Amino acid sequence: MPRGDDKLSGQTTPTINDVAALAGVSKKTVSRFINKSSLMSDATRDKVSRAIKQLGYVPNPQARALALRRNFMIAMLHDNPNGQTVLNFQKGVLAAIKDSELALAVRPVDRTSPELLVEIEAFLSMQRPLGVLILPPISERDDIVDLCKRLDIAYMRIGSTALDDPAHCVASNDRAVVHELTTALLAKGHRDIGFVRGPEGFRSPVEREAGFRDAFADSGVTLDESLIGQGNYRFDSGLEAGRALLGRKNRPSAIFASNDEMASGVLHAAYSFGLSVPDDLEVVGFDDTATASHVWPTLTTVHWPIEEMGRLAAMKLVSEFLGGTTDEFDLDQVVVDSYIVERASARLT
Repeated sequence: MPRGDDKLSGQTTPTINDVAALAGVSKKTVSRFINKSSLMSDATRDKVSRAIKQLGYVPNPQARALALRRNFMIAMLHDNPNGQTVLNFQKGVLAAIKDSELALAVRPVDRTSPELLVEIEAFLSMQRPLGVLILPPISERDDIVDLCKRLDIAYMRIGSTALDDPAHCVASNDRAVVHELTTALLAKGHRDIGFVRGPEGFRSPVEREAGFRDAFADSGVTLDESLIGQGNYRFDSGLEAGRALLGRKNRPSAIFASNDEMASGVLHAAYSFGLSVPDDLEVVGFDDTATASHVWPTLTTVHWPIEEMGRLAAMKLVSEFLGGTTDEFDLDQVVVDSYIVERASARLT
């Protein structure tokens, strides 16, 4: 039925332009209101709300999606064996979009598949997200970024170091915080410190080992290369590396494992040798997952701020859709700082 009182446009159905005209604001301001953005004053919000009620305006999500040529969702791509890491990142993303109309689509992929790019392209072409969040280690692949550019889809790369320009990445400070933790162990008098690497071919293990080596160099202490063991971020590799290191004649007095799963394996290796942690051996990890507080003794570790990184990455990705700026975040920020969490397995203070 035509609206006889529609003086603004003569249309049977009110539009976002009608709302803007009646409220005396811009179309973008109305869009911010619809997207539940906090980036407007209470007075402006009240004006838009009254105009919407007066006109009986109902946002049409399908029409808006067609206008944007995108669906109201962001996609998350990951190939990460650590389910807790993925879950924590999701929590951060969902916290960022909880008051908006946006949804999150999570897509696990297999980085070893020869069809990886074909599968990602099919997924993104079908879902048409506003943007895509790419978790490590696949965030290190430039070919996935090139695909996003070709499809004209905004992207955000997550990593242990900056992988792109500030508008397209969020990173942690792995190298610096490992340097800090290792320096604390050296300051306690440890000289024979074992180190369990992460898997080869990825940036996070490289950054963490670099921080470990930097601490020795800056402290003027010679690093015993024979105390470097190889792992793959899994418990079994930490157990194997721990047994190899602790079976040496010059066994280390402390071991830094590049993640908590491997550090837990080192703890089990220490028990198999009849060693007491932290009295005979101090053990530290990285990530601060639930594992760190569930093992005994509880792990001294580095809190990797993956949830905070997820929240910042999502805000950077969709900030324009939600209004363009925010008082809560510095959208030019790239690095979210990790920090040391001291527990029972190593006494640093």
